[in-house]
Formats: sequence, structure tokens, C-alpha cells
Amino acid sequence: QGHLVESGGGSVETGGSLRLSCATSGYLGTPFCMEWFRQAPGKEREGVAKILADDRTHYADSVRGRFTISQDKTKNMLYLEMTNLKPEDSGIYYCASKRPGWQSCQLGDVEGFNWGQGTQVTVSS
Repeated sequence: QGHLVESGGGSVETGGSLRLSCATSGYLGTPFCMEWFRQAPGKEREGVAKILADDRTHYADSVRGRFTISQDKTKNMLYLEMTNLKPEDSGIYYCASKRPGWQSCQLGDVEGFNWGQGTQVTVSS
């Protein structure tokens, strides 16, 4: 069973930047799909960015061009570089890794993941 721990959240002003990190453990090899989700109060959890084992990436329209997802396979780390942050980017950000045996990984689909505990991101106007 995989274990994930996020770090790097915080409070910034509009236009600021943050880098989120996620340490993963307990996996044999690189998970075929890892994703960053976020959840704002009163809203559903939404997929922000995903990365496949071959390093292909996909982004939600709302963050494309501002956020960059990456992974360091040698260190078992997942990252999310966030720039030009907006108040609507605020929420709890979760790192997630698809469990072995799952074949699909559509951005935003919440089934079949192991989850981190989340890290708070707050962007003030």
C-alpha cells in the first residue's frame, strides 16, 4: 500500500508562486499515474494535473500555462510548481497515486487512488 506525504503549502498574494512536494513510498517502481487534486470549501475535489510513468503530462484548463507537474523517479518525489496564483486556486491540495491494477487515469477521476493528507494553499487578493 503506497504512502504519500505532501508539503510546501502556504499563503501567498495574487501573482505569487508556490512549489508543492509529495514524498511517496511503498511502491514497486514508478506508479503509472500520479495526480494533484485540490478541493475548495463547499466544492468537489478536482483534478489539477497528472503525470504518467513516461512523463507525459495533462492539465486542467484552469491551470494550464501556470502550473507544472513533475516527478523525480530516483527520489520517489512528485512536484507541483504553481505560478501566477489566483484566489480561485485556494484550497487543500492532495497528492494521489493510482493503485496497481487500475488501467485508466482520466484527469479528475477520483477512483482507484492512494491519497496524501493534503496541504493548504491560500491565495489572497
